[in-house]
Amino acid sequence: MPECVDLRSDTVTKPSPGMRKAMAEAEVGDDVFHEDPSVNRLEEMVAGLYGKEAALYVASGTMANQLAIRAQTHHGDEIIMERTSHPFNSEAGALAALAGVQVNLVDGQQGIMDAEQIRAVVRTANVHHAPTALICLENTHNRGGGSIWPLDKIRAIREVAASTSVPMHLDGARLLNACVATGLNPGDYAQYFDSCTLCLSKGLGAPVGSRVIGSKPFGAQAHRFRKQFGGGMRQAGILAAAGLYALEHNVERLAEDHLNAKRLAQGIADIGGLDVDVNAVVTNILYFHVRQPGLTVPKFLERLRTEGVLMLGTGPNSIRAVTHLDVSKEGIDRALEVLRQVVR
Repeated sequence: MPECVDLRSDTVTKPSPGMRKAMAEAEVGDDVFHEDPSVNRLEEMVAGLYGKEAALYVASGTMANQLAIRAQTHHGDEIIMERTSHPFNSEAGALAALAGVQVNLVDGQQGIMDAEQIRAVVRTANVHHAPTALICLENTHNRGGGSIWPLDKIRAIREVAASTSVPMHLDGARLLNACVATGLNPGDYAQYFDSCTLCLSKGLGAPVGSRVIGSKPFGAQAHRFRKQFGGGMRQAGILAAAGLYALEHNVERLAEDHLNAKRLAQGIADIGGLDVDVNAVVTNILYFHVRQPGLTVPKFLERLRTEGVLMLGTGPNSIRAVTHLDVSKEGIDRALEVLRQVVR
């Protein structure tokens, strides 16, 4: 049986031998006391990368988002985000359960909103309203197909936020994908946000871990809530070493994932019964639709699985595929051949 081509997510990557070696040799201490040298080095590296004062190591992207939101809001506040955003759709109701906020959802295009849409829903001072406490963007936008936020749109939303004294949060789990695709650096994006995140366990290939990034006062608040959420880790340098290795070795190669996603999309476009917008594929995530009569998504996915190709169903006719460092060009070509067989 050929090796599996797993395109369900870029979270399925496995640590490379070099990364495992770095983890095994990591210098460690007690991170809750800020005494783990590997964690401290990673936090300093990421803060510098983003042009911010502080970065906090946490277990996951969900924890990073929820800490950032909790640290900047109060129970009963309202936050603004695009309807398909990850914190609203894929974080187990934590916005309500942990932060205690309600969400004002805006309909964007591939996850991207306009400044005037934001301006229209910011709550004015009124005893009847939940006050607007935070504006949240996601870059790249997962459910938008890995779409990249244009800087001019972010800048315009920041002007609205500043005029209404509302802070901004960036779910930047895949921000380095946006940077590699555009040639910009994380600071070019992060300068417009009061808090940011970065996930190390997606395209960067670390087995676990994310960062929540911002000012020193924000970092202190996030550290407190990390403890409250049960997220304090002790000798976490073993994990942080994987993040250090990822940032030192796996950033520029994200471009290969983008090329593989485009290659996959172009191949799918030539298969009758499948429908994909090739031009919408700009990073490592693509969505396509099954149009073959009688071929349901569950049946389609099961046939793929039987042939050693894994993808993720996201709707009645919708499939998501995500490229990453464990899928080569040859793997993409094999996936395309299986797709052709399944549709036939």
